[in-house]
Amino acid sequence: MNQPWKEENNNLTRTFEFKNFVDAFGFMTKVAFEAEKMNHHPNWSNVYNKVTISLNTHDAGNTVTDKDHKLAKKIDLLFDGGNKFDR
Repeated sequence: MNQPWKEENNNLTRTFEFKNFVDAFGFMTKVAFEAEKMNHHPNWSNVYNKVTISLNTHDAGNTVTDKDHKLAKKIDLLFDGGNKFDR
């Protein structure tokens, strides 16, 4: 399920899958702190152990910009980079 980011329809989107809801929610919390630091907030949804994140830049006419790609890289690091999340 953990596919790479996909860019289409002016969105950069990826779905992440976790062992359970608590791990998924913990990931969302970490992403929220990074997004807040960048003042760049994702559109996202969570259903049980899956988190779908969609990025675009509202100030640039809801298109994908470097800002989105930078946040996506930070999100990937949170997901891949030595987290406690047991997937």
